[in-house]
Amino acid sequence: METVPEPGSNVPAKKDRLQTKKKKPRRYWEQETTGTAAGASPGPPRKRKRNRELRPQKPKKNDTSKKFRISKKPRELKSPRPQRSLSGAQDPFAGPAPVSVEVVQKYCRIDKSKELPHPKTKTRSRLVVAEAQEEETSVRAARSELLLTEEPGFLEGEDGEDTAKIRQADIVEAVDIASAAKHFDLNLRQFGPYRLNYSRTGRHLAFGGRRGHVAALDWVTKKLMCEINVMEAVRDIRFLHSEALLAVAQNRWLHIYDNQGIELHCVRRCDRVTRLEFLPFHFLLATASETGFLTYLDVSVGKIVAALNARAGRLSVMTQNPYNAVIHLGHSNGTVSLWSPAMKEPLVKILCHRGGVRAVAVDSTGMHMATSGLDHQLKVFDLRGTFQPLSARTLPQGAGHLAFSQRGLLAAGMGDVVNIWAGQGKASPPSLEQPYLTHRLSGHVHGLQFCPYEDVLGVGHSGGITSMLVPGAAEPNFDGLESNPYRSRKQRQEWEVKALLEKVPAELICLDPRALAEVDVISLEQAKKERAERLGYDPDARAPFQPKPKQKGRSSTASLVKRKRKVMDQEHRDKIRQSLEQQLQKQEKAKPTGARPSALDRFVR
Repeated sequence: METVPEPGSNVPAKKDRLQTKKKKPRRYWEQETTGTAAGASPGPPRKRKRNRELRPQKPKKNDTSKKFRISKKPRELKSPRPQRSLSGAQDPFAGPAPVSVEVVQKYCRIDKSKELPHPKTKTRSRLVVAEAQEEETSVRAARSELLLTEEPGFLEGEDGEDTAKIRQADIVEAVDIASAAKHFDLNLRQFGPYRLNYSRTGRHLAFGGRRGHVAALDWVTKKLMCEINVMEAVRDIRFLHSEALLAVAQNRWLHIYDNQGIELHCVRRCDRVTRLEFLPFHFLLATASETGFLTYLDVSVGKIVAALNARAGRLSVMTQNPYNAVIHLGHSNGTVSLWSPAMKEPLVKILCHRGGVRAVAVDSTGMHMATSGLDHQLKVFDLRGTFQPLSARTLPQGAGHLAFSQRGLLAAGMGDVVNIWAGQGKASPPSLEQPYLTHRLSGHVHGLQFCPYEDVLGVGHSGGITSMLVPGAAEPNFDGLESNPYRSRKQRQEWEVKALLEKVPAELICLDPRALAEVDVISLEQAKKERAERLGYDPDARAPFQPKPKQKGRSSTASLVKRKRKVMDQEHRDKIRQSLEQQLQKQEKAKPTGARPSALDRFVR
């Protein structure tokens, strides 16, 4: 008799079933437990399976046995294993790249030598955090120098050759085609002499002639943006925060044009303007007039921030300090005055020449100022607090126009000749012993400016415009978020919105901009002293009263404040009583001795 097999009798055991499973293929990053075969790439070891039998079982909810507490020992910190890639190779340069200490110091903007006398705990912690952030920022900036691929140019002569004898034609023949195209001459004798100005990005050029000719163009591609004749004398011209707006100082009033030549505004409060300067981080247009007034116009809101009377006659020499946005004015009595819209009087007055001042220029670091006067003297001054001349040179013909480049080269226009002097570096003053380059023009110079981020010097003269090649004049690398020559219209609009949000108030313009982030200890101590004299006692002399905690609800916030006020009022009354007693003693001492008492003494106070 055949019997029916029981269900599950032919099913193999669990152990046999695991063995019959198909083996997974091994990946190239995995490693066999029996060891890798010869020629196989080693990979990270597999994780071993834990023995589940040795793991202690958790007690069940309905278990009535006793539960023992097992004290957990603190885990020992294991040393971090070296990171491996997929192939198993180790990184030979683990961690961040080392940075030179000298390069970090170049980008450090905080002075750790100055410390507060007695900072509070909260203030000290904030200062520590700020110093740590500043140190991290300087390290990142120093490490990102590897991304600056461009290097500044230079001009070297052969053995014993003077570089001042090298002509512009020789430089154009030696450079590449793109650089040679940057040297050009515009013959515009009909409407000269000309004043010119480059935009902050260095891509656009605007120039205005004395006989009313105004034009703006992309000088790299030679594409003309606008060209008009205002039918009035043009004394100066300046780009505003972008190349889309243009300020022109005409014979009577100040006019604002766009890049299509359309007149947008006519500012009649700024009349008979001779010189213009634009402060990009403050959105201020500074104007110097024949009437002797220095006017600050906020172009973001269209209001005049300040109108200062220099009391020095006609103002025809003006420049700005790019480091701190202070305006430098040259006067006919040989002095140079430094102005801020927050002060009605000049910040500093420097006696520079025996005769009148003809031209003033300040370098990009704000450390050196060059001046030229009617005494044919060219001087370089130190602006780091001493205001003393560092070097001087007598020129056969006085310099009428001066300009500094981004890397510290100094250009001077003397009649129809332009001389350029170079220094040891960006922060060093130019050496006035031997000129670096010399060029003769077809007319008298009336305007000088170095093009930002290009080794080009723009010269406006009575015969038109000349673009000179000056190797090593400009910074080779630009900040794409701040001054991008290749930005589109959308990028320019976004940058304009961001710049307006980050606009610096005009009241913060001062000689040392770093002083804004420091604590004025002298003024703080003076204020404490005046407060103590006004109250008759020093409220900060003793530590404030701290009431002891009490029980049964008597240490609530209201009761603590009430007790503190009671003790404070009592101390205040004691202080006043002592001061009154001291005053009575002084009055008694002031009375003449030996005098008979009178009934009228009661009315004497």
